[in-house]
Amino acid sequence: MKALQAIEGQLTWADRPAPACGAGEIRIRVAAAGLNRADLLQRAGHYPPPPGVTDTLGLECAGVVTEAGAGSRWQVGDRVCALLAGGGMAEEVVVDARHALPVPGGMSMVGSAASPEAYATAWLNLFELAAVQPGEKVLLHAGASGVGSAGIQLCKALGSPCWVSVGSAERLAYCESLGAEGGVLRGDGLEGLRDFAPFDVILDPVGAKYAPLNLQLLGTDGRWVIIGLMGGREVTLDLARLLIKRIRLIGSTLRSRSADSKAELLADLEQRAWPLFASGQLSPRLERSYVADDVEAAFAALASNKVSGKLALVIDEQLS
Repeated sequence: MKALQAIEGQLTWADRPAPACGAGEIRIRVAAAGLNRADLLQRAGHYPPPPGVTDTLGLECAGVVTEAGAGSRWQVGDRVCALLAGGGMAEEVVVDARHALPVPGGMSMVGSAASPEAYATAWLNLFELAAVQPGEKVLLHAGASGVGSAGIQLCKALGSPCWVSVGSAERLAYCESLGAEGGVLRGDGLEGLRDFAPFDVILDPVGAKYAPLNLQLLGTDGRWVIIGLMGGREVTLDLARLLIKRIRLIGSTLRSRSADSKAELLADLEQRAWPLFASGQLSPRLERSYVADDVEAAFAALASNKVSGKLALVIDEQLS
């Protein structure tokens, strides 16, 4: 099968053996795969896959089940999307059957391919780890990203007002169209967020650069969830503020979580969030898709930090 590899920083469609499908697993003929910043980091050599996981790129995909191992709830021909530790940008992928979700009714394969990673990340960090409650105020940094787009829609659907920081007026308008109450532009400085504070929860993919202000913006019993380090990994903080405000600082990654943990997360996501696609309260927010031969353009677009929502790579045009 053809699979996308990052070899010394270069993207290459290489021939790889098709993986075996065992008990509790399913084989998916891939229609499309979502792009994520983790793919950029892996290409650059900064984010290797966990031990035992394929080095083929791709943390999410959608397609058709072509083989179902014993103990799987899926049948050959089912349309599914899946959360992966790797391997989605290939003609086939084998995945733990518990890590697949049905393609929501009426959604395209391409849109579905761009949904599992963003929605699983937003759900895990906002509604499981931070335990956001209706009426609590949420701040989403990088609000126009895939995770930010998912987070805004989930917060709106579940009754928690949210604000964002973004890179342009166009992206702020995009976030507001999804349900954000407002926000600020990074280029104007983040101090304007004080007008909306205190926040109960901050979802932070930036890290060090925003850390001192985050500490000031959070209210008593606030939760600060760090999911990325785009703004650096080292910072000096006044820890007394953590104590006085009883702030919980939570570090979180999704890719390295255990298979059982991901299965529990996706079961909760399917039960509580997936029905919101059918009602129109959630959507994949796919800005653009690319054919496999344009993979370099797809990665360049993602690296530009100008994408609002998600990008996807079409692997099999007949299925998509």
